[in-house]
Amino acid sequence: MEEFTSDTASSKRAIERLLKLLPIPGLSKEEADVLTAIRREVLATGGTESMMLDDQAQKRIPGGGNAGNLIVKLPGTVRRPRRLLMAHVDTVPICAGCEPAIEGDYVVSKNPATGLGGDDRSGTTVILHTLCEILSRKLPHPPLTFLFAVQEEIGLYGARFVDAGKLGAPKLCFNWDGGNSASLCVGATGDIAMQITIHGIPSHAGVHPELGVNAITIAAIAIAELQANGWLGLVKKGRKQGSSNIGIIEAGAATNVVTPLAHLKAEARSHDPAFRLKIVAEIQKAFQRSAKQLTSADGKRGRIEFTSELKYEAFRLNDDEPTVLAAEDALRAAGLTPARHVGNGGLDANWMSAHGFPTVTLGCGQERIHTADERLHVPSFLKACQTALHLATDVSK
Repeated sequence: MEEFTSDTASSKRAIERLLKLLPIPGLSKEEADVLTAIRREVLATGGTESMMLDDQAQKRIPGGGNAGNLIVKLPGTVRRPRRLLMAHVDTVPICAGCEPAIEGDYVVSKNPATGLGGDDRSGTTVILHTLCEILSRKLPHPPLTFLFAVQEEIGLYGARFVDAGKLGAPKLCFNWDGGNSASLCVGATGDIAMQITIHGIPSHAGVHPELGVNAITIAAIAIAELQANGWLGLVKKGRKQGSSNIGIIEAGAATNVVTPLAHLKAEARSHDPAFRLKIVAEIQKAFQRSAKQLTSADGKRGRIEFTSELKYEAFRLNDDEPTVLAAEDALRAAGLTPARHVGNGGLDANWMSAHGFPTVTLGCGQERIHTADERLHVPSFLKACQTALHLATDVSK
């Protein structure tokens, strides 16, 4: 096993590839330039156009996008089960304009107004570097699939709408995303998105306020009830636990009009699907009760439109899942102590597991993600590269 340190030739190539990818704009739905750069790097290290394909996932994703997932497949030089290595290529808006620079053991953005985009260009680089090292150095390997996924940050859409039939039926699947390079995320929560539209009754707020029903007031009463009864924020009911949040409220156009319309977006999370549905039901009932409480002077009431949609289902890999055990072996080979955990955020692994590909998620050393203070710990990033190369080239099993 090659030891990755900052002064090895392979490590220097990994860092060079990282510094090339970080500045490329690639917000969700706008990843085409990033994928073009990845294709160019693959071709420069011995790859061919025939091994790369765009699965056209953007045609299936709500709202489209300028690129689908990039899938790269290599036939094995040895007969072993196919392995999949993946990461998402999109970044959040605060990372647009990133100017990466190395400061000590960290990569940071010189532009103080932007994040780095290490979530998840570092993961993208880990699997791209692995692919390019195999190609350029002609390393022996089992059949491999590399998946560069789009639109993770806005709903895991690339993984959700991936053309699974083009992945080659991998048996061992590994995803690189946020966190410590010794961590293994073996499970994650599920999430239901809610959209709530409140129809009030408009009236002149100065002349006849009593003839109106304010949609904002209906929302306020419902939210206050949910908070008081423990159904908003961290939700604990007996042994059941989850969370909920109302994150977006859009309402009103003038102060002299009793607001007739309000749109709210909310979410409910729990590892327990039944309890997650219970949270959703309590939120819906609170808004319905609130609408019934308010009546205009002439007897009119507002009404609620409520819709919900599963964003992703929870999953938990078995303790003896081969993917987990293989990942732990690779981390130990890199001199790390594996640490399993279960997350309360969504991952591409949620949908990959739902597609029938049990997937473990490993970290790359990203810190303070989604903020202007984001940074990437270079030694941890290099350990992630070492781990990925081991997983892609270990032909002993």
